[in-house]
Amino acid sequence: MAPTLCGVGAFLYFCTMISPETSLIVFLCCSMAHFVMTMVMALFARHQVKFLSIAWIMGIFATALLLFAPYKGVATGQPGLLHPYMLMALLVISYLQSIFPLSIPMPGYLQWGRMWRYALPALLFIGIYVFAILLGSQPVIIRNIGDLRAHLLSGDILLRLGMLLTSFWYIINIFRLPHHLTHVEYPRYLVGYSTMLGLSAIFYVIIAIDYDSRLMMIYAVIFTLLNLYLCFRTLETMARELPKPVIKEVEKAPTDEELRKAEEDFNEANRQRFQRLEFWMQNNMAAWTDSTFTRDNLCRETGLNRHLVLECLRNQGYNNVHEYINSYRLNELKRRIRRGQVNTFTECLDAGFGSVKTVRSAFLKSEGTTLDLYMQTFAPKKG
Repeated sequence: MAPTLCGVGAFLYFCTMISPETSLIVFLCCSMAHFVMTMVMALFARHQVKFLSIAWIMGIFATALLLFAPYKGVATGQPGLLHPYMLMALLVISYLQSIFPLSIPMPGYLQWGRMWRYALPALLFIGIYVFAILLGSQPVIIRNIGDLRAHLLSGDILLRLGMLLTSFWYIINIFRLPHHLTHVEYPRYLVGYSTMLGLSAIFYVIIAIDYDSRLMMIYAVIFTLLNLYLCFRTLETMARELPKPVIKEVEKAPTDEELRKAEEDFNEANRQRFQRLEFWMQNNMAAWTDSTFTRDNLCRETGLNRHLVLECLRNQGYNNVHEYINSYRLNELKRRIRRGQVNTFTECLDAGFGSVKTVRSAFLKSEGTTLDLYMQTFAPKKG
C-alpha cells in the first residue's frame, strides 16, 4: 500500500512541473489508460450488454483526453475565468459521470429515450451557445472579477452561468443516484466510488471557473485512477462469477511416490495434489462439517504444506483454501435442504459454518441467490 501511495504522490508532483512536454505526457498516459479500459469493457460487452454503455463512455473520455493533450493552453493557463469551452466540457463530463457508474448494476437506466431526456438541458445550453458563435457572436473574455461584473447581465455570461448551474445538477445526481434511484441490488463499492467521483467533479468545477494548469493535470490523474479502480473492481466481480470446478468422485488418493514423479510437470503435479485433497474431503465429511476445521487441519491431514495446497487449488479455479472448504459445506447444505433435513437457519450450521451470517454470505456469493429463497424453492413441501 505504501509504495502505491508513494508512486501516486510522485506522479502528482510530476504534474506540478508544468511545461508543454509534461502536460502532453500526462494527458497521453491518461488517454491510453482509458483506451485500454474501453477495450476491456467492449470485450465484456460482447458477453453482457450491460457493459456496453460504460465502454462507450470510457472511449469518449479517452478521445477527449487525446484531443486535449496537444492544446498549448493546458500548460499556459490561457482559458482564464469561466471560459465557455471549459464550461461545455464540464457539462459533458458531469453528465457522463452521473450515468455511467450505474450502467453496471442498472443497464435499464441507460435506455436511449431516458438518456436523451436526461441530457436535454446540457444539449440545449451547448446548442444555443454554438449557434450564437456560428452567427458571429464573440465570447466575452474575462480576465478578472472586474470583467465578470461588467458583463454579468450579458447573454453570453448568463448562458455560461446556466451551463454552470446545470452542471451542478448533474454533479448532485452523481452523489444521490446510487442511494435514491436504484431498485435492484448493486455492488457496495459503487456508493464509495460515486462519492469520490462527485468530489472529483466538484474539483473540476473549480478548474472550469478559474483555470489552473497544475490543478487540471492533477484532476486528469485522479479521474483516471478512479476509473481504473472501477475497471479493476469490475474485473474482480467477473472473476468471482467464473464457474467453479465440478466435484468429481475420486476413488483413490495419489501416493507420495506418484506425487514425486509428477513434480517434473507443474500442471500434473497440481492435478495429483488436488486429487489427494478431493479424496480426503470426500471421505471425511465429519471433519469439515465441524466449524473449527480450517486450512491448517486440511494441510495436516493431507500431508501437504500451505503453499502447495493453495497452488493446486488456484490451478483448479479456487481463490483460496477457505473457499474450497466452503464449496463442500455449501454442497452438503444444499443436499440437506433438498432432503428436508434443514428447516431452520440454525440447522444450516450443521454443514460446518460458524454462524448464520457466514452461511448467508457464503451462499449468496457462491450461488448468486439468497439462502432464504433457495430454502423456499427447494425444500420439500410439507403436507
